[in-house]
Amino acid sequence: MSKISPLAIIENGAIIGKDVEIGPYCFISSKATIGDGTKIDQNTCIYGKTTIGKNNKIFSHAVIGSIPQDLKFAGEDVELIIGDNNKIREFTLFNPGTKGGGGKTIVGSHNLFMGYVHLGHDVIIGNHCILANAANLAGHVEVGDYAVIGGMTPVHQFVHIGSYAMIGGGSAVAQDIPPFCLAEGNRATLRGLNLTGLRRNIDREDIDKLKSAYRELFESGKPLKETASELVENTKSYKVHDLCNFILKTKRGIPFERKNV
Repeated sequence: MSKISPLAIIENGAIIGKDVEIGPYCFISSKATIGDGTKIDQNTCIYGKTTIGKNNKIFSHAVIGSIPQDLKFAGEDVELIIGDNNKIREFTLFNPGTKGGGGKTIVGSHNLFMGYVHLGHDVIIGNHCILANAANLAGHVEVGDYAVIGGMTPVHQFVHIGSYAMIGGGSAVAQDIPPFCLAEGNRATLRGLNLTGLRRNIDREDIDKLKSAYRELFESGKPLKETASELVENTKSYKVHDLCNFILKTKRGIPFERKNV
């Protein structure tokens, strides 16, 4: 049985699943869908066409699904989709998509969003990510699985952050960060592989192959995309392929210290 405070405002048309808890002074939009087992603390607002999956925990004063902070937005039918088992902490702000970005902001499952995190319009977040306090993602940013973004870190619009990447706290990210890599600084640059994260999730053989590929890509002084193409052709490791294909597809470039041949 759901536990809904009589002090909550839930508009007609909202779909509320089983065993949902909604605290006092919450607002739930008529277009919202709240999945089974989700708990929403007091003073949280769920706006617009927002779909929230199962067993999420949303803490107080979160604002989920309010209109995009984009001057081009003109009231189009857009949405925000959130998966299962996420923790969304206090004073977070998630915006839906825009017409120019496909109309959807999409958040995966098993993520932790700490206090004051902002997800801009058309952002895509994978699974098992951690965004620390006051990490701020501009529009159209994409983040892969198991990524970690440190606190007080702004991420420029259209930036891609690969799976298992880690961004140090207080960085400013203006270019794409490849999977498996560690970056930090203002502006953020690559500092090596995210070895702590890799050791928790990837076997030793793949880590050794990634180390070799990283040296070849970023420390040899060779042309980056040419080297990535060669590694794709000559290496059987799927993890190395993921790293190299990310580099080959980048549009904003990869931030690293280029060395003379």
